[in-house]
Amino acid sequence: MASSLSCTKKRVKMAKNVTLAPPKKDFWKLLFKQRQLLLMSLPFVLYIILFKFIPLWGWNMAFQNYKPNLPFSRQQWVGFSKFVFLFKDREFLLSLRNTVCMSLISTALGFISAIIIAVFLNEVTCMGIKRFTQTVSYLPHFLSWIIVTGLVANVLSVEDGTLNNLLMSLHLIKQPVAWLSNPKYFWHIIGWTYVWKEVGWNTIVYLGAMTAIDPYLYEAAEIDGCGRLRKIFHITLPGIKPTIIIMMIMSAGHILDANFEMPFFLRNGMIEDAASTIDIYVLKYGFKQFDFSLATAAGIFKNVVNIFLLFVANSFAKRAGEERLM
Repeated sequence: MASSLSCTKKRVKMAKNVTLAPPKKDFWKLLFKQRQLLLMSLPFVLYIILFKFIPLWGWNMAFQNYKPNLPFSRQQWVGFSKFVFLFKDREFLLSLRNTVCMSLISTALGFISAIIIAVFLNEVTCMGIKRFTQTVSYLPHFLSWIIVTGLVANVLSVEDGTLNNLLMSLHLIKQPVAWLSNPKYFWHIIGWTYVWKEVGWNTIVYLGAMTAIDPYLYEAAEIDGCGRLRKIFHITLPGIKPTIIIMMIMSAGHILDANFEMPFFLRNGMIEDAASTIDIYVLKYGFKQFDFSLATAAGIFKNVVNIFLLFVANSFAKRAGEERLM
């Protein structure tokens, strides 16, 4: 009996040390079975290679005093001098500040408003009202930012602007306010415009997460005497917590990707210090002053910081035991 037990233990140890690899024939058979999916994904892979990876060769310009009329072998290498100039340039530091602040305001307002609207829509029992609200709220997502910028400029215009006319008719102001000429209003205009345009689309994500919550939890809570607010705070919000974490991690990777069109078209000399962003800085030096090296350095800085923040947010979520991207 003892000998048979020892033999069994030895076999178990030997089985643990053996790593079974799938046969090559089965691997190629699996690829052949999935050939249609592979062919469907091929255009997207080629798109990423052509427009995402191959242009990375252009990052060399950030370390050169790049001249378009010279071949690559004759370009003058300057190391990190362009990056050093960025952090000494007041205009770039202002652009960095504006980009971060506008992104944080838009992200915070977008998160809070989308979650609140999703929770309230989830509590609506009349399907007609629910569908109408969803449709109206996510339709602005399909508008171009150029069109949205034109609408904002007309609504906030000093001359016959809709907002000024409304406030004056309610006797809240005595004369029109120059909304687009005061720096203290500009970041809030960008943030609330982003909410109006994207809140409906973001709400769909949270509503989809709410459908995965077990309905028996709501029934059990109702039997225990819980009201709507207690069910929201103890069932709905904890149920969509993983989705909220994932969305926050993804947003962390876009902190330096502030909207380009609105600041670019709404800015003027009076709010230049509050409206300039990194993308506008890149456009100015790359296409107006033809300093391609400095523009490339600013773009590299933006992408590196975004990637770093993405990994940091993902690492914090991992340490906290929450859902994460990888």
